[in-house]
Amino acid sequence: MVKKDLKIALGSDHGGYELKEKIKAHLNSLGYLVADFGTDSTDSVDYPVYAKKVCDEVLEKWADFGILVCGTGLGMSICANKIKGIRAVTPENTFSAKMSRAHNNANVLTLGQRVLGEELAYEIISAFLNTDYEGGRHQKRIDMFE
Repeated sequence: MVKKDLKIALGSDHGGYELKEKIKAHLNSLGYLVADFGTDSTDSVDYPVYAKKVCDEVLEKWADFGILVCGTGLGMSICANKIKGIRAVTPENTFSAKMSRAHNNANVLTLGQRVLGEELAYEIISAFLNTDYEGGRHQKRIDMFE
């Protein structure tokens, strides 16, 4: 099942540019509305700039979710999680991607170009975007750290 009505804010630094471009084409081919917030090349840039752009779109409710790509996904995750209201995760498998949505209501996915193959990245994205938040007992815990 693909939730095609979702809006995705997408961004990367130079270390994730190539995978970001592949993800953008993949999501567009599936019918998602994708906004690319850069970067636009492999020239060195500061990843916090792109993390903030994407997270702002999620917080302002233009985007349902954000996807950030860097070399490992870790730098983007650290930056994103400094922003109040963002719950960013860097799953290495589809189970973790699903649980991050179902139990943690994650709203930003971070991925690493240097550590994930293209097909696994697509599978993780699909698991993340197509899993609903369960709420219930999980909300109390989210409220505790929000």
